[in-house]
Amino acid sequence: MMRQRPSHPDQMSLDWSKDVEIERIIEARVAIRAEAAALRWRFRLILVESVMMTALVLAAGFTLGQPTALVLRGAFLVGIACFTSGMLLIVLSGVACHLSERLRRWRRR
Repeated sequence: MMRQRPSHPDQMSLDWSKDVEIERIIEARVAIRAEAAALRWRFRLILVESVMMTALVLAAGFTLGQPTALVLRGAFLVGIACFTSGMLLIVLSGVACHLSERLRRWRRR
């Protein structure tokens, strides 16, 4: 059980738990910030994954002694394909979430 320290007598006492509207506003703002942060992290993950796959293709191509132009072209294509497919997954998951929310609202009516 958490003990509460007594507040200073000059401090205005705020009891946020009793005001449902303020709590709803705070939860909405937190949800918006969390959604934006999740999108940024997804983008970073896709970017890192694309760079790693490009580096792996470069390393494998040079290790196997393939021609430089062929290795660079292959690495570029793999990096672009990986990035594009990741971005497509982000977009499609956003569309699916939007459609499921609309379906849920439609069923409530």
